[in-house]
Amino acid sequence: MQSAVAPKEPQYHVLPRSIGRIASVTGSKAILLLDVSHENDPKNQADRPEMGTLLAIDTGRTTVLATVSALSVPVPAHGTEQEIRIAELGLVGELTKGPDGRPMTFHRGTTTYPTLGDRVRFATQFELKLTYAGNSQDCVRVGTIRQDSSIPAMIRVDELLGKHFAILGTTGTGKSCSTALILRAILENNPNAHIVLLDPHNEYATAFGDRAEVISPRTLQLPLWLLNFEEAVEVLVGDSDRKVEIEILQDLIPLAKARYNAGRNNDQQKLRKTGLDGSKFTVDTPVPYRISDLTNLIDERMGKLENRRDLAPYRQLKTRIETFSQDGRYAFMFGSVTVYDGMAQILSRVFRVPVNGKPITILELTGLPPEVVNVVVSVLCRMAFDFALWGEGKIPVTVVCEEAHRYVPLNPDMGFEPCKRALAKIAKEGRKYGCSLCIVTQRPAEIDPTILSQCNTVFALRMSNDRDQEIVTSAVSDTGTGLIEFLPALGAREAIAFGDGVPIPVRIRFDELPPHALPRSTTARFSEKWQESLGDEAFLDAVVERWRAAGVCGQLDPALQAQLFAEAVNLAPSPGLLRRQDAAFERPAAEPANPQRPLSDDPYGLGSDAEPPMAEPELRRSLLPDRAAPADGPPPIPQREPLLRRPLPQGDIPRRSYGAQPQTSQHPPVQPPPLQPRREPLLPPVSGAPAGVPPPPPAPEQPQANPRHALRERLLRPLNR
Repeated sequence: MQSAVAPKEPQYHVLPRSIGRIASVTGSKAILLLDVSHENDPKNQADRPEMGTLLAIDTGRTTVLATVSALSVPVPAHGTEQEIRIAELGLVGELTKGPDGRPMTFHRGTTTYPTLGDRVRFATQFELKLTYAGNSQDCVRVGTIRQDSSIPAMIRVDELLGKHFAILGTTGTGKSCSTALILRAILENNPNAHIVLLDPHNEYATAFGDRAEVISPRTLQLPLWLLNFEEAVEVLVGDSDRKVEIEILQDLIPLAKARYNAGRNNDQQKLRKTGLDGSKFTVDTPVPYRISDLTNLIDERMGKLENRRDLAPYRQLKTRIETFSQDGRYAFMFGSVTVYDGMAQILSRVFRVPVNGKPITILELTGLPPEVVNVVVSVLCRMAFDFALWGEGKIPVTVVCEEAHRYVPLNPDMGFEPCKRALAKIAKEGRKYGCSLCIVTQRPAEIDPTILSQCNTVFALRMSNDRDQEIVTSAVSDTGTGLIEFLPALGAREAIAFGDGVPIPVRIRFDELPPHALPRSTTARFSEKWQESLGDEAFLDAVVERWRAAGVCGQLDPALQAQLFAEAVNLAPSPGLLRRQDAAFERPAAEPANPQRPLSDDPYGLGSDAEPPMAEPELRRSLLPDRAAPADGPPPIPQREPLLRRPLPQGDIPRRSYGAQPQTSQHPPVQPPPLQPRREPLLPPVSGAPAGVPPPPPAPEQPQANPRHALRERLLRPLNR
């Protein structure tokens, strides 16, 4: 009766003929007994399944899908005997049927198992599209499937990012291009994303163009106070066995934070106290503090010691801090002219809040000192997790870690332990707060298995190493183990994709990136480059110049670096900062109106948030650019000559005057004109003056005009002896 009223079969019911029947079913696997076909029949040859082919098994209410994981002939035929051919299948999912028998949706897993004798056929193109493409609203295309190049390979963005993913493959197999392709596909559909890419080879900037915020060592701002205690110890001490220096930092950093906080709140009474309460802050609290306050506290501690043998750790720690402060490579951490609470601006720039048309941040690590690369990665990963945690998951963030085996190595004696913990915390707990992780590595066997096991989606490119293949095999479900056998034989731009981010384990071929979007990671063409002789003295000079520039890439004028940071964040100077700058310029002219200024008010003469910088070596001073302010734009930060021994009032003292005898004359406010020679009586008389009348004497000096100068002279006198 049903057949009498059944409508005409649509095109999706035009099914291929069956190729065999089910001979065994065990759990998620089945054995297919292939039909015997004539070898010389081209039509039958086309019906032979291949490894990885998707087959369909029709049941009552569903269509079970299975992939071919193995092919074999248990007993080869002899003579005219017909041989037995079997295929091992992995059950991957099923398509539910509607009332009219039309396949509706695909679901992973199997609720209705095939029975013995059920016929098996190839999946139709409609079934392939329904399985691999799925719902295009939350999926993006990254390529095509190997079985049918007309079927797009789609990835589920929410499942891919929410449960972490990994891109694995031997060097030269296209990991960088695959990473760029996947991220570009995600950004096409999600223009307001928040992605942070750690780029150790400076190769991804060209792949994203204007949509990327590129942070290089020249524009990086990561002040020391933003580091937690373990990260600060790694930078300032280095050796974890130097317990005394670590204890000194543990005691003094909270005090330096308290001193900065007291000066910021204009609490002069606390500043005059010999002891500050550091219990309000911990060593890990991200609160600003001055490097000069830290060194001054070290000096104060040294002055209270009775045994000179106890001075060694204090001197070593202070020397190391001063060395880093003078090293231009560490300017991104120690080179700020002023210390201010810019944590919100740093978070805004790194995590793209607001996006402003640049949904991805590329942090170029080449050029950073090798000793602190792991520290920088640790800080950024820890900040990403804390940002997602305290942001209550309102702004999900994805961290892409290229060359991950550098930062989370399997060997416990290698790497930086806080960096490992930061990445492990994202892998284990980031899903709950909207912080996802992407691992890109060429040696999965050398990466911490705890990190890799949390990546629920894996794109495995060509691999030939047995240990690497074992790691990938252990991460694949039973239904996709047959595809792993293809790893050593994968072609260019091919990968095995499995996990929650793809519907079923599948062999895909990535789309090709346009030439302008390729990362700078192409393999050198030796045979082409070696056909002609290139290079001369000018070429070598350019190589040497770039080589040497890499060692001093961070040696920027602190004011210029602050200006680059302000421009990158698109922020105008805060009103408080402008007021402090204006006061620095106008203070000398206003001194006579307020001669009785308290001695404790702004003891450094730089404002409450200013950082008296360390001394700069002559070589670095010669490399600094001109400090002339632009004709228009925000007022520049006042430049002050750094001192090495102790912070001194800068105010209106002429530059390069320290080290000379104290002057008693009244100096101009900010930039004094060239000093006139003191030989006025020897000059010829002015034309028009009566003969015999001596020229007018020079203006008398006024040492008593400003009592603040006398105080400055007393402060300078001990240094100049």
